[in-house]
Amino acid sequence: MAEKLKTLRLILGDQLNHKHSWYNGDQDHITYLIMEMRQETDYVTHHIQKVIGFFSAMRNFADYLSERDHTVIYYRINDKENQQDLKKNIKELISDKGFEKFEYQLPDEYRLDEQLKELTKELEIETQNYDTEHFLTGRDELTKIYEGKKQLTMEYFYRHLRKKFKVLMETDSNPEGGKWNFDKSNRKKWKGEPEIPHERGFRKDVSDLNRELEKAGISTIGTVEEKNFNWPTSREDSLSVLNYFCKNLLVHFGDYQDALHTDEEYLFHSRLSFSMNTKMLSPKEVIDSVIDHYYENKDEIDISQVEGFVRQILGWREYMRGIYWKEMPGYRKSNKLRNQNELPPFYWDAKTKMNCLHHSIKNSLENAYAHHIQRLMITGNFALLTETHPDEVDRWYLGIYIDAIEWVEITNTRGMSQFADGGIVATKPYVSSGSYINKMSNYCKGCHYKVSKKTEEDACPFNSLYWNFLDSNQERFRDNQRMNMMLSLLDKKDSEEMEKIRSRAKKIIDNPSDF
Repeated sequence: MAEKLKTLRLILGDQLNHKHSWYNGDQDHITYLIMEMRQETDYVTHHIQKVIGFFSAMRNFADYLSERDHTVIYYRINDKENQQDLKKNIKELISDKGFEKFEYQLPDEYRLDEQLKELTKELEIETQNYDTEHFLTGRDELTKIYEGKKQLTMEYFYRHLRKKFKVLMETDSNPEGGKWNFDKSNRKKWKGEPEIPHERGFRKDVSDLNRELEKAGISTIGTVEEKNFNWPTSREDSLSVLNYFCKNLLVHFGDYQDALHTDEEYLFHSRLSFSMNTKMLSPKEVIDSVIDHYYENKDEIDISQVEGFVRQILGWREYMRGIYWKEMPGYRKSNKLRNQNELPPFYWDAKTKMNCLHHSIKNSLENAYAHHIQRLMITGNFALLTETHPDEVDRWYLGIYIDAIEWVEITNTRGMSQFADGGIVATKPYVSSGSYINKMSNYCKGCHYKVSKKTEEDACPFNSLYWNFLDSNQERFRDNQRMNMMLSLLDKKDSEEMEKIRSRAKKIIDNPSDF
C-alpha cells in the first residue's frame, strides 16, 4: 500500500461545510488550514458585522474540526506568522512544515479561483482541487443547458431543476398545485396583520473579536452591538434558524416576501442566506426541511408560501451562480447603459429626506441586512435612475451585506438591479416610480415628499427620475416587448410635461445629497 503524502488542505471562509467528504476516512496525514486575512477584509470596505460574522463562523468551524481530532492550523488576523496573503501563507507553511501535497475546494469567487490556479502552477508539490459539494448544480451546468439558445430565462432553468430533483412535483412533469410559479400570490402589502414573530436572533458577545479588528486597523462600515451580535455563526445556530423559519414564518412568507414596512426589519424572511453562503447549511437541506414541514402542515400552509421560497433558492440562487461562471470575468466590467455617476453620499449614512431610502439604508447599516425588494426596488432602483456607475454599486452591495459574496452579489446587482449587462439576467430593467413603493410599503406615509406629485419641489424624486430614465433610454428599449406599455404612456406625455420631468430629474441626479 502506497504511503500517503503529508497534505495541506485549504478551507476558505465560505467553505464551512460540515458534511464535506473531506472529513471522512483516514486523516492522520492531513492538516487543515483556515486563515483570517487582510487580503479578504480589504478588497472592499465591509460591514463590521460581515467581518465579525465570517471570522466567528470560521473560528467555530475550526473548533468543530479540532474537537473531532482533525489537525487544524488557524491564523487569526493579528497572528505574527500571518502574512495576510493567501499565496504567501501557503507557500511559507509548505516550506516550513514539509507538506508534500496541497489540496483545495474550488472557490466560488473568480478572483480566488485565479489566485489558486496561479499558486498551484508555482508550487513544486502535487496539487488537487475538489468540488465544494454544496450547490445543486455544477459551475457549467447552466452554460450547457442554454447552449445554442439566444435568451436565458430563470423560469426555464427553475423548471428544469424542479423536474431533475423532483421538488414540489406531483408527477415527473406536473408541478404541485397545478402551477410552476405562484409569484402573483407573493405581492401582498403588510398592514400590521398577521402578527410577525420576532426573528430567531442571538445575543452573542463579540467584544473580544471586535477589539482584535480594531487592533488590526481594519476599515469597516456600519455598526455592531458587541453584546448582542444577532447572526448565526455555527451549524447549530443555522439549523435553529432554519427550524424557526419553518415553524413560525413560512406560513406567511410567500404572501409578504415583497412587502416593506418601517417598523419591520425582517418581516417573514428566513435570515438563512448567510448560513447558506458560508455553507454551514446546504441548499438541499434547506429546501427539504421547508418542503417536509409543508407536507406535514398542509392544512395550515398554502403551496404559494412554499413555492415562493423554493424559487429563491432552487431557482434564483443556482441561476445566479450559473450566470456568474458563464459570464466572468467580463461580466464585472459590463456597463451597457454607460452610467458614470458616483453613489450618493447618503448610502453611507442614511441621511436623506426620502423615507424609503432612509429606512432601507439605515437597516443595512445597522443590521448588515435588507431583503431583496429593498435591495432591488429601493436602493438599486435609485442608483440606476440616478445613473450611478455599476462599479460604485457593486462595491457598496458587496461590502454592506453579511451574505454578500461576489458570485451572488454581482449577478443580482450588475444584472438584475442595474441592467448593466444589457439583459443577460433580467429581460427588462427593474425600475419604478414612487407608485410601486407606495403599493408595497408604508414608506410614503409621513415622507417629506409626496408620492402623488410628479415634478413639484415636494414631489417624490422617484417619479421624475423614472420617466426621465424611460425618456433617456427609449430607443434602446423600443424592441423590448415588456417595455411597450410604459413607452406608450411616455409617448402620450406632452413636451411641456416632459421638460418639467427632465428638469426635475437633472436636479436630483446632479445633487442627490440635497434630497
